[in-house]
Amino acid sequence: MASSFRRLSCLLIFVGFLSLLHPCACYNRMNSSDTDLATSPAIATWYGGPGGPPITACMCIYTGGACGFGDAVVRAPFSSMIAAGGISLWKSGRGCGACYQVSCTANPACSGRPVTVVITDQCPGGPCDSDPVHFDLSGAAFGAMAKPGQADALRNAGSIHIQYARVPCSYPGFRITFKVDSGSNPFFFAVLPEFVDGDGEISAVDLQHGGSWSPMQISFGAVWKLNSGTPLPGPFSIRLTSGVSRKTVVATNVIPVGWRPGATYTSNVNF
Repeated sequence: MASSFRRLSCLLIFVGFLSLLHPCACYNRMNSSDTDLATSPAIATWYGGPGGPPITACMCIYTGGACGFGDAVVRAPFSSMIAAGGISLWKSGRGCGACYQVSCTANPACSGRPVTVVITDQCPGGPCDSDPVHFDLSGAAFGAMAKPGQADALRNAGSIHIQYARVPCSYPGFRITFKVDSGSNPFFFAVLPEFVDGDGEISAVDLQHGGSWSPMQISFGAVWKLNSGTPLPGPFSIRLTSGVSRKTVVATNVIPVGWRPGATYTSNVNF
């Protein structure tokens, strides 16, 4: 009996030693590949036109939603692969820019193939608030989850169960850009960071002018503002802090002297 106990003790010690040689195979979902993502359930609906995001009553101008991206949502790199987030994804606007993989298998038209979407809008009220996680996808994104030739059949389902996972945003060939809000003036500066890779969402924005850093506040969605009380002629730098990893990046002198409301300025940085 004592001999058996000693053998068992030795075996446990040996197994413990092996565990030190082979650390836990843990991973951060934000850094995972497509093949090892842990997914969670959600509900998906769709809005707008079958081939893209919603359009205005005149049926001629695409609207970018509550995040403030405007008609950029129909152009690369967004290319209409966007979603309005329910309350848990919208995060009072802090969820703007986050990227998710979504897929479905619950409908015969589902391909099971994941597609990546960006949160660019808010889905307010109803199931968007009552569902634990709700994606209101663009017509293009919803149809992209279908088997070839079955996009319309899937959209006809209206509301479906899906699987989703948070993934890093990636915009090959693009650098972070800053679109100055059209309401800006020499004493009030508002800006929209676009094509933010990595976490996608932003938790803080700071503006450097006159050698000091000033924190900006959320104006709406993904647009940040600063009421300076003094003229802001430029140039100035902008510092972004990502929403999940809390990484920072500084776009040095990205806003030039004589900046203009409505203009877009491209940095040389990414996360």
